[in-house]
Amino acid sequence: MGVNGIAASNYGSTTSTQTKTKTESSTTAANTANEPAAVYEKSTEETVKKPVYKQDTATIAQLKADAEKRTQQLRDLVEKMMLQQGQTFDEATMYQLLREGKVTVDEETAAQAKADIAEDGYWGVNQTSDRLVSFAKALTGGDPDKIDAMADAIKEGFEQAKKAWGGELPEICQKTFDATMEKLEQWRSSSKESAETE
Repeated sequence: MGVNGIAASNYGSTTSTQTKTKTESSTTAANTANEPAAVYEKSTEETVKKPVYKQDTATIAQLKADAEKRTQQLRDLVEKMMLQQGQTFDEATMYQLLREGKVTVDEETAAQAKADIAEDGYWGVNQTSDRLVSFAKALTGGDPDKIDAMADAIKEGFEQAKKAWGGELPEICQKTFDATMEKLEQWRSSSKESAETE
């Protein structure tokens, strides 16, 4: 067979294949012409937009600065009182003397301390637990999914405070811890209620 025969043979088979494919396509097109190209179904569920939580760095900075200032004021007050009594100390000794009540406190210092740890004083249960929760909200950007992580961090902080103190913390510390955990749960509850009403 010559080259022309091969070319003609191939040409014929290509033509029949193309014809067959066109016929099948026409049949399929005819069958689907009566069917809609796309069907729109309204979704029964609305798209839920999940809020974006962003860390509140301004509040964090303000809370940290305020806490550092107040802590230094308290430390200065205690150091001054102890130095007036002829005590030499480092941080561990200071905590031990305070824990054991071996420091004589003058009236002015006692009055300031009572005001600071009063129910609504700066170091009191209400303000301190409020600051802890505010700090947790600022760190998480208000993300209620991170409440458990914040609660764990606060627990760890209290454990570190116990080690630094050298034993069980004073009763006010336990009350502050309890109030903080309660306020975290209130945050969780209010977040769930807000999510349900949206």
